Amino acid sequence: MQNLAHIAIAVKSIEKALPFYTDLLGIPLKYTEIIPSEAIKAAFLQLGEVSIELMEPINATSTIQRFIDKRGEGIHHIAFEVAKLEKQLTKLSEAGVRLVDKQPRPGASGSQVAFIHPSAANGVLLELCQHNHTTGN
Repeated sequence: MQNLAHIAIAVKSIEKALPFYTDLLGIPLKYTEIIPSEAIKAAFLQLGEVSIELMEPINATSTIQRFIDKRGEGIHHIAFEVAKLEKQLTKLSEAGVRLVDKQPRPGASGSQVAFIHPSAANGVLLELCQHNHTTGN
């Protein structure tokens, strides 16, 4: 693991949630993006070296919509930056760690991501992400 990349929060509406973070807490908005592979709209706020990702479902079949329906709004996952995502997944799989994704999938800003099942991480959904500036597998 290289760094804590972001903390993701499921919200019903980015438009309604954003002013709390930007206006009241003073956390600057970095960018927003539609992530089709996850069926979400994401807003990334920059807090030092770590981002806060607000995730809004864009349709009823989004996993974030199901999360909100079941648990309500709140922390969805914690993401760690890795340099060699495929190598990290192989290492975890060989150690018997339960993975949601055995292969990387597209994430925000052209990144590759994969999730570790909460049962393997003390009830916390973890995301591993490799960004464009990180090279090699």
